[in-house]
Amino acid sequence: MTGHRVTTLILGAGAAGLMCAAHAGPDTLVIDHAKAPGEKIRISGGGRCNFTNLGTAPENFLSENPHFAKSALSRYTQWDFLDLLARHRIPWHEKTLGQLFCDRSAKDIIQMLLAEMQPADLWLNSSVEDIRHDGTEFAIRLIREGRPVTVIARNLVVATGGKSIPKMGASALGYQIAEQFGHRLTDTRPALVPLTFNEEIKAGFAALSGTAVDTRITCNGASFEEAMLFTHRGLSGPAILQISSYWREGDRLSVHLRPDQDIFGWLRDRRMAEGGKAIGTHLAEILPRKLARHLAAELGLSGNLADLSDTALRGLADALTAWELTPTSSEGYRTAEVTLGGVATDQVSSKAMESQRVPGLYLIGEVMDVTGWLGGYNFQWAWASGAAAGRAIAGRARAPLTSARTPR
Repeated sequence: MTGHRVTTLILGAGAAGLMCAAHAGPDTLVIDHAKAPGEKIRISGGGRCNFTNLGTAPENFLSENPHFAKSALSRYTQWDFLDLLARHRIPWHEKTLGQLFCDRSAKDIIQMLLAEMQPADLWLNSSVEDIRHDGTEFAIRLIREGRPVTVIARNLVVATGGKSIPKMGASALGYQIAEQFGHRLTDTRPALVPLTFNEEIKAGFAALSGTAVDTRITCNGASFEEAMLFTHRGLSGPAILQISSYWREGDRLSVHLRPDQDIFGWLRDRRMAEGGKAIGTHLAEILPRKLARHLAAELGLSGNLADLSDTALRGLADALTAWELTPTSSEGYRTAEVTLGGVATDQVSSKAMESQRVPGLYLIGEVMDVTGWLGGYNFQWAWASGAAAGRAIAGRARAPLTSARTPR
């Protein structure tokens, strides 16, 4: 084969691809279709990048094989990434639930990764046209800044991400490459995504748009205790984004409003102290006023709290702690933070992230069937899987290929 030769070609200049380049060795080329590297890093966390979570553990990830992520996560931990930040003097802070953010800007993370990957090359505005493998090397035909070029590489790393946020160029390319080389895919779907409802429910929620309330939301055995946000389209907020990874069409959500409050005991106390006040007025003491009015109307509550017996109070408390809602759909990949599912793990090495079907083919990051919770877990998977593949590549005792490098 002839063409521009490198030892390793990495498809994707996102979190996983840049981390892999930082470990893979000098004769590495990273390509991306975008005009700038790390675009999803740049926009994440409101521009501050929730880059990891102090509590990262395998239990925070969904996969057909829940054990697959253990190896990479244990060999490149959140503490390793914090050490990297310290070396680059990047300040950070913790918000809630172990979520870590940059003090200044997500661009600090991008610049750090670009510095770490030196002297590897980076080609932007480059799209993949065709990939072939002759049993030893890969030949990748690209269009780079409008001109065709072929790259020959011993190692090919697929770090193209998933389908989420297509307006940033997300596509199914990584899955197509995996299937081309005989890998099975698990079902893919939007995850960490707002949920939508039928027109009747949506109309009621639209009046509550912008209202947030603390909740515990349960579905299919999973439960998350965080804020829920009403929108014009349905429900969002951290609790909804978390549970969306477990929800399927037709499933009901059980919503426990104000899980920090003994609502039945509180209602009895309020009835004794100020039972002459309207029920909705009391509910507005522990719930946002708009939501209190909405629930009072939905439950047909009128009159004063003193009018309710203990049995009726218990029924009201149950309605507030087991509010059942059935979404019709999600907002889809347009707003999903990640893609659930992907390349099945059964023919990929959990230690090296290398294909067991095609030597030299590596699959890392979101393209794999490993999906983290909201809160920095998916970035930690990107760092860990990228480092695993990069270290495996660098550790191979192979002679370098003849280089005929073209200028950047």
